[in-house]
Amino acid sequence: MTDKTPWSLRTLGTPSPFEMAMMLLSLLSVIIVLVMTFGRLDSETYRLLFFVDTSICMIFMINFFIGLVRARDKRFFIRHHWIDFIASIPAIEALRMARLFQILRVIRLIRMSRSLLLPLIKQRKQATLASLLVAMVTILTLASVIILIVESGTEGANIQTAEQAIWWALVTISTVGYGDYYPVTTAGHIIGGIVIVSGVSFFGVISGYMASVFVAPDETERQERQEAHKAEIKSELELALARMEENQQKMEQNQAQMLAKIAELKQVIETRNN
Repeated sequence: MTDKTPWSLRTLGTPSPFEMAMMLLSLLSVIIVLVMTFGRLDSETYRLLFFVDTSICMIFMINFFIGLVRARDKRFFIRHHWIDFIASIPAIEALRMARLFQILRVIRLIRMSRSLLLPLIKQRKQATLASLLVAMVTILTLASVIILIVESGTEGANIQTAEQAIWWALVTISTVGYGDYYPVTTAGHIIGGIVIVSGVSFFGVISGYMASVFVAPDETERQERQEAHKAEIKSELELALARMEENQQKMEQNQAQMLAKIAELKQVIETRNN
């Protein structure tokens, strides 16, 4: 199958890093929907999971429209990704279960791929961005849900609502530490420490990525340089061959002139001897 768009089914054998990220987020979203549907949750935990799932839906929707804008063949993209748009509609659990098809599609690409690691290495920047996206959503989800479950109902706790839990997770992972919301239980302190360490590592990766963007050469730039170098070497070889052919032609002309002069001298000598 030919390459119709850079964001859709680029090849049937190599899933892109963003396709892998969307698969992982789809898996997380399906788990959240199942917990919301069959779990015994209090109202605040349910609202928190609803907010998280809606945010994931927004990520899917943005990814869909970016792919649609970048696609060369819009009809081809919609024909192969319409299920992604339906699965991105929030607040409807039945439609969100359609993300299973996205998961199965990427799994099919992985099974058909001979090497999954090699494409990720070649697309290091996309792989880094996709990993950061999945890590951020996963950490924020787990941190806010667990801290709300641990802290809610505890005497003296100030994290009692979904909004407060999400805000605490954002502030903690960013290592800002406003101090307006904080855990009071031992389990909450342990969770906060883990989130802080994760946040430091998270932003360390971001710093390294930004450095690589401005310092390290991109894979495409490296390939372009290699192609330009090959083209330069090829042109130099062609020029050298042209010079050699020109020199050979001059040598042949000189040789012909020398042979002609030798023949004239022979005739002159024979004429004098006669």
